[in-house]
Amino acid sequence: MRHIAIVGSGPAGYYTAEAALKQWPEGVKIDVYDSLPVPFGLIRSGVAPDHQSIKGVSRRYESTALSDCVRFLGNVTIGRDVSISELQDFYDAVVLATGAPQDRKLNLPGEDLENVFGSASFVGWYNGHPTFSDLKPALSHHTAVIIGNGNVALDVARILAKAQDEFAGSDIVSHALDALAGARVERIVILGRRGPHEITMTPKELGELGHLSRACPIVDEQDLPPLEEDDALEPGLRKSVAHLRAFAAQKPEECSSKAVRIEFDFFAAPQKIIGSNQVEAVVVERTKLVDGSAVGTGVSYTIPAGLVIACIGYETSPIPEVPFDKKAGRFANDDGRIRPGLYCVGWARRGPTGTIGTNRPDGFAIIEKVSEDIGEGSGKQGGCAFDALAAERGLNVVRFRDWKRIEEAEIANARAGAPREKFVLVEELIAAANAER
Repeated sequence: MRHIAIVGSGPAGYYTAEAALKQWPEGVKIDVYDSLPVPFGLIRSGVAPDHQSIKGVSRRYESTALSDCVRFLGNVTIGRDVSISELQDFYDAVVLATGAPQDRKLNLPGEDLENVFGSASFVGWYNGHPTFSDLKPALSHHTAVIIGNGNVALDVARILAKAQDEFAGSDIVSHALDALAGARVERIVILGRRGPHEITMTPKELGELGHLSRACPIVDEQDLPPLEEDDALEPGLRKSVAHLRAFAAQKPEECSSKAVRIEFDFFAAPQKIIGSNQVEAVVVERTKLVDGSAVGTGVSYTIPAGLVIACIGYETSPIPEVPFDKKAGRFANDDGRIRPGLYCVGWARRGPTGTIGTNRPDGFAIIEKVSEDIGEGSGKQGGCAFDALAAERGLNVVRFRDWKRIEEAEIANARAGAPREKFVLVEELIAAANAER
């Protein structure tokens, strides 16, 4: 019997578990650990709350989780409740699928001012992640600056700009919905160091901005390259740039009736964030492209702003005993192998690149390596050894059946039209999990 531990219950974790089940239809036991009492990681707390169709992939993970060979062990923090060394003693292979939950730093003066957030914390706030439930961003200033030219920047801009009725059907948490109802943001500036041809925004997410009831996307036509240069772009990017061209072609009267302007400020590199205690402005340097890289021109300007959200990427959280590549922001590994018996997958292996679906082939590839390395297994105890340790240490382990009680309670508590109302405190989640034990 082979015993596999997977640390992290998001897409990378459950795709890896799925791969292990297919690799060994019989003869494998898989434990999926998570520090939170709830599974699905990025799907629950990272995907935008108004993108419910994307969240539907969790049904596939649930199918894997319900296998007799797979257990979910939530509310267990690796490195605190149980060490990596202990897991390696218990299991033939330990696969780290922890994602990249930490924000990359801007490394700019003033980024520690109040009301300056990374996207992990801001997105976690409106998605109900327990770590960020008490964030309380101030939304009283008329201008917000978003730094970054990817889909997360678009998600944040869209959430800030939406009318209340446009959240119907979403699972945005009530504390965020209430705060947004009283927001006074009228101008959202999206800063990008390079130009329209260098964005990582996808057509669907860009297109959504053009259909918001109270917001208008603005692009300066002078920032767009000559139209014929679009022909060299890959199809997806070409469609994205077509949206930007459509935004630039809007007549002034098309936006005059909208309460919120979403301004794309290309060739703009933030230099510092200024303010006394809370952010008051962002100093930006105009850039130009030189061999595809953004180079400062020495021309600077200031954008008054009361909220700054940096959407510039993520890093994996280090775990004691695991080699870490600080520069890359992920575990040090050789194509997924960290050391004998210890592996990493998904963003923890390659950094925050690719889509949710990219993690599936990644999971299958790492299980092939595990299969090469462990053969038929080494006779380790697997989950039984962890269960004994958990009992000895008094760990309150949440199983998948407990998660289903949490889910039922969240669905029952949903406001009209919403799929659920998430519990945002670990204590609330544990109480719901234990409700009928």
